[in-house]
Amino acid sequence: MTVYDLILKRRSIRKFTSTPVPEALLDKLLDAGRLAPVAANFQPLEFLAVNDPELCAQVFPHTRWAGYLEDGAPHPGEEPTAYVLILVNDHVKSPVPDQDVGFAAESILLTALDEGVAGCAIGSLDRKPLFDLLGIPNHYSISLALARGYPAEIAVAEEMQGEDVKYWRDEQGVHHVPKRPRAKVTHWNKFRQPE
Repeated sequence: MTVYDLILKRRSIRKFTSTPVPEALLDKLLDAGRLAPVAANFQPLEFLAVNDPELCAQVFPHTRWAGYLEDGAPHPGEEPTAYVLILVNDHVKSPVPDQDVGFAAESILLTALDEGVAGCAIGSLDRKPLFDLLGIPNHYSISLALARGYPAEIAVAEEMQGEDVKYWRDEQGVHHVPKRPRAKVTHWNKFRQPE
């Protein structure tokens, strides 16, 4: 599978099987994040893998899922079996830490998907309890939690109809993600005003 194929396939997955993600694969994901591009090579990011089942169960209540869906969070037995938290060391003054996080997150997500592991990037977190639970020092910020696990649902991207960006699930549980049409978001040589 090419990188482009992975990009086409990658969607946020919010329902997982109970199969644990192997530790060697989690280590590979941490390395993919570590090797992602960073501004001025300042390297403000650090990565925390959580795969202990008891800790995962304690992390889960501090995550918020699928705001457009009434019932978007994983049900019991569908929770992630691992998390990768992307931390920003506030002592390292990167000019654009959010961009660094974006590069690292996508590197981790695509590396995981190449191994059959899906997930969801979660920015809506109760951070204070996570600091205490995971022993994170105060000079770090938790930027994202990447929920990891083997997928127990199907998610598909499709061309957006109208202006509604809200994702939805059909009667079969397939998660539909509307994306703006390519012709409306791509430009060649000069910016083209919308028609």
